[in-house]
Amino acid sequence: MIKLFSAHRSLVALTILAGTGALAACSTLPTGGVSAPAASAAFSKADFAWSASSGQGGIEGRIGSAQGGNAFACVGSVGLTPATRFTDARMQTLYGSTSRAQLPADVVRARTVSDPNEDYREFVRSTTCANNSFKFEGLPDGRWYVIAPVKAGDGPVIVMMQQVQIRNGRTVNLTL
Repeated sequence: MIKLFSAHRSLVALTILAGTGALAACSTLPTGGVSAPAASAAFSKADFAWSASSGQGGIEGRIGSAQGGNAFACVGSVGLTPATRFTDARMQTLYGSTSRAQLPADVVRARTVSDPNEDYREFVRSTTCANNSFKFEGLPDGRWYVIAPVKAGDGPVIVMMQQVQIRNGRTVNLTL
């Protein structure tokens, strides 16, 4: 009888702990500052809203990579895309990564993304790349994707992508 009572008491204690854990998981109180609304991988303009504001941050970048002994050179404008769950999924599909990649432009163009008609261009920023350098200013804090088309000698156009994080209005120095 004592063993049965002890087992029952342990079961009750585990049930109480499990219930407490479940309630904590359902809590809507923030646990470390202001929480951003949960976003989904589906396209939503609301998920991009943060990127439309101005801020104190920036990105000062340069192309510093080479291929086969030939230095890469810019061959077009450098794009800056806000990172959201939608663009994270898109970058993973197009580049095979959400952190950084370097792929032939033809490979990237040949890949199929979900929702190819979703238009987030109004949130994408662009700047010229002169002397293999580029600069973005007035950016709000957040995650961004820098995308630069480059070419080494007579080789194919290569697209370089790298995610950057702007914090506390600082300027990030980036070498692709």
